[in-house]
Amino acid sequence: MKSELINAIKLNTEVLFTNVSIMLQTCNLDFILCDMPIWKHVYHMLHSCDQWYINPTEYKEPDFHEPNLNSLDIKSEKKLTRDELLRYLESIKTKIMNYLDTLTDEMLYDIPSGCKSNRLSLILSQFRHFYAHLGNINATTIIETNKWPRVIGISGKSGKSTEGLYE
Repeated sequence: MKSELINAIKLNTEVLFTNVSIMLQTCNLDFILCDMPIWKHVYHMLHSCDQWYINPTEYKEPDFHEPNLNSLDIKSEKKLTRDELLRYLESIKTKIMNYLDTLTDEMLYDIPSGCKSNRLSLILSQFRHFYAHLGNINATTIIETNKWPRVIGISGKSGKSTEGLYE
């Protein structure tokens, strides 16, 4: 069975998770963007990926989730820490990479049970969603620090020779 496309998706998903990890390590979680703290933007982004990358109809909320915690329209009493968000990111990464290991290229055309979109559309929608939020969050870091958080490409490198979390 062919897996050339799946291998490309795996590679790009690894890069995506690396870029989000860097973003999480460099951002100010208390910075307010559009009336919500950055930690809430991060959780919204992670929660969406967790719910929609595989099959939103077979999704189970994480144990720590509370109603509207992922909403960018409703304030929350609960606050998530950087460590909680990093742990959640790692759990999503493990779940998604294990899922991708079960797929073949042909399976990308399949529509998961209860969904309207095929697997490839679900995956691509989360790439779009992740990078939209990652760009917004990195912009707040740039505004506050005048430093550009490192963003790696498909090669696994940022294109710059500097080490660390910033370009």
